[in-house]
This record gives sequence, structure tokens and C-alpha cells, in this order.
Amino acid sequence: MLYRTWMCSLLITAGLPVTAFAQSIAGNRQNEERAIRSADASLLSAVGAHDINKVVAAYAPEAVFMNSNAPAATGAEIRKGWSDLFALPGETVTWTPTRVDVAASGDMASEIGTYQMSYTGPNGKVTDGGNFVTVWRKYAGQWKILTDADISSTPMNATMSSATVSRVPSEMLGTADMEARTASALTWTNLEVPGFTSGTKMAVLHGDPSKAGEYVMRLQFPDGYEFPLHWHPSAEQITVISGTFHLAMGSTSGQGAPQTYAPGDFVYIPSRMAHAGGAKGVTVVQLHGTGPFAINLGSPK
Repeated sequence: MLYRTWMCSLLITAGLPVTAFAQSIAGNRQNEERAIRSADASLLSAVGAHDINKVVAAYAPEAVFMNSNAPAATGAEIRKGWSDLFALPGETVTWTPTRVDVAASGDMASEIGTYQMSYTGPNGKVTDGGNFVTVWRKYAGQWKILTDADISSTPMNATMSSATVSRVPSEMLGTADMEARTASALTWTNLEVPGFTSGTKMAVLHGDPSKAGEYVMRLQFPDGYEFPLHWHPSAEQITVISGTFHLAMGSTSGQGAPQTYAPGDFVYIPSRMAHAGGAKGVTVVQLHGTGPFAINLGSPK
């Protein structure tokens, strides 16, 4: 009886260090989880205040940010991406962590949650939302973001068809915003130019042709339309979208035999090169160039 009592006491006593050690690990993980949540809350506060230095300081030197449908961003790209995001009118970004798991080593952890963002675009409020995964690593006692990945759950087709133009911010990527327009949502206006017959319509897809910088626009000509000899101060890149497009190049309308271009054909016209032409059938061409766009009758002097 005494032997059994002694053995039970020995086993219980031997098990105490293991139990205490397990409790210690669990306690450390809870402490680290609280530290990560605190660091995450500080980052959210810095984002709300547009404090770019504090935001960038939350990332490890080798941090990688991955956003849906975009290349990964590292180093200075992360700073530029956040700065570009803060510059959007009416921008707001929030997120809610739902789980933090700390590794047994105590220096690595993963965090998952949901995010929401919005800003004011050219055609009103733009919103996005989805899920995120963040990998944290402890450096010299401080938790830093090692990998940050956002996964949008906003249907792209719904966004693209509901507005004339959708600008999808490349959050934290350091790249230009993506711009897209659906053909059915294009706004066509009459293009009235002195010396040209009325009937041409214009739709701007990108930029502002009246200002310096890149622009993309489309011109629609009615069947049988003819335009007189003219020239532009900057080069034009023309792609035929539909119909049949005619162009004759030269200093006078009689020089250069007219060439016929079908849908899919491409024409590059250097700056100050005079040209005349017309259309057979309702014809749409797309112009890409550098503004300001101008039309001058005749040939350049």
C-alpha cells in the first residue's frame, strides 16, 4: 500500500514540470498574440491618419505585399503604393482580424481577417472588400509584417458593368491605377471642327485629349463621310475597330493614293504629316496619342 502511494506521488511529481512547461508555452503564445493585435491596431491607426512613415515601419525590410490580379510589391514599391492610395479622394481603409496563430517557436505568426476600402472615383463612390492573410515575424522583440496578401471578393464583372469607368487601386503596389470602360457605357459626343462636315462622334476612353499627357479616344464616322486634308502637332496611332477606313497621305489631297483599312488594321501617322480620308459604312477608329490633341486644316508650313 505504501509502495503504491509512493509510486503515485512520484508520477504526479514528475508530471508537474511538463504541465508547467505547457502552460508557459500557452501563456507566451497568448502574450505574443496580444502583441500582434496591438501592432495591427497601431498600423490601422497610422493608415487612418495617413502617417506613411509609421505605415512603412510596420513592414520588415524583406516584406512582400501581394494584391489580387497584380504583381508582388517590395521595398520602396510598398511606400509608393500606400502614398498613392492615400492620395485617392475620400479614401478609407479598414480591416478586422478574425484569427491570429502564433508558431511554437514564438517568432512567427499568421493573421487572417477581412478588409473594406472605398474612395471617390470619376463616376462616384468605388468600394472593394475581401479577405487578407498576413505573416508576422519577430525582429529584436518587435513584430513586423513579412508577407501581406489581400484577396478581393468583389465580383469584377459587376464592378465593370455598373459604371462607365472603374478605377481599381493597385493598393501598395507602386503602379498606376487600372482603368477600364465597357463599350456599352461609352459616352459619345459630337465632334465639331471648323472646315469639317458634321456627323463625326467622339468618345474618350482614357486621359484628356485637350491636355498634356496620354489619351485614348474613339471616333465614329457615318457611312460615306469624308474629311479634308489636315495635320496634327503630335503623332497618332490608329486602330480600326469597325467599318472601312480610308487614308491618303501627302501635302495635298491629291498626293498619295488612298489606302483602305479594315477592322484590326493599324496605322501610325507621324506628327505634322498631312492626311485626308473617309469611311465606308459606319466606321469606328481608336486613336492613341499624346495631348494636347489638335486638328489643323491644310498642310503644316
